[in-house]
Amino acid sequence: MTRIKICGIKEESHALEAAEAGADFIGLVFAASPRQVTPVRAEKIAAALKKNKASTEVVGVFVNTPATLVKKIAHLCHLDWVQLSGDEPWQYCLELTIPVVKVIRLSRHHKPEIINADIAYGTRLLSSQKYLFLLDSDIRDKYGGTGRTFDWNLAKPIAAQHPVIIAGGLTPQNVAESIRTVSPWGVDVSSGVETRGVKDLAKIKKFIKAVREADDR
Repeated sequence: MTRIKICGIKEESHALEAAEAGADFIGLVFAASPRQVTPVRAEKIAAALKKNKASTEVVGVFVNTPATLVKKIAHLCHLDWVQLSGDEPWQYCLELTIPVVKVIRLSRHHKPEIINADIAYGTRLLSSQKYLFLLDSDIRDKYGGTGRTFDWNLAKPIAAQHPVIIAGGLTPQNVAESIRTVSPWGVDVSSGVETRGVKDLAKIKKFIKAVREADDR
């Protein structure tokens, strides 16, 4: 079953709606972004999920943040995972004591075999930690949330060897094709389930339905 992450959540109600709709993860963005939340707001969102006994896990998204601050926020906000969306080196991950989602960016300039070798190195380094890899579009000076896809064929040989989440420009309309092409461990969506910059429950439900239907084929 393909796991589903709804990223860029800013409100408790949206987190609860996403969880109720079947999201496996919600993402809270701590980096500079229109979807950025404060630690205080994030703690309230995470607490609302736990109060409602939701099984949905909470992922904190960071970009080039000092590890000491990441750990402090993760503890305060009861994060289940930390997503590293910046230029953090593999060794940085070893400073964290919480499961890590390491973002790797792809474009037509990246050869899958080189990416696989890099991920294999990271896998060896993180052998004592819980980890996942998230493949996103490589857009200059952008650290996610671009709403732009990459060539999914680049991800196929990577997903065949490693647990990867596909992100970048996914929508209820194209997510099934991404699953058929890549067979990823999970998919990640943010702007694709928004209307005028606000999370849209109807679109979230359509996205999750499209994923589940793709799984059943």
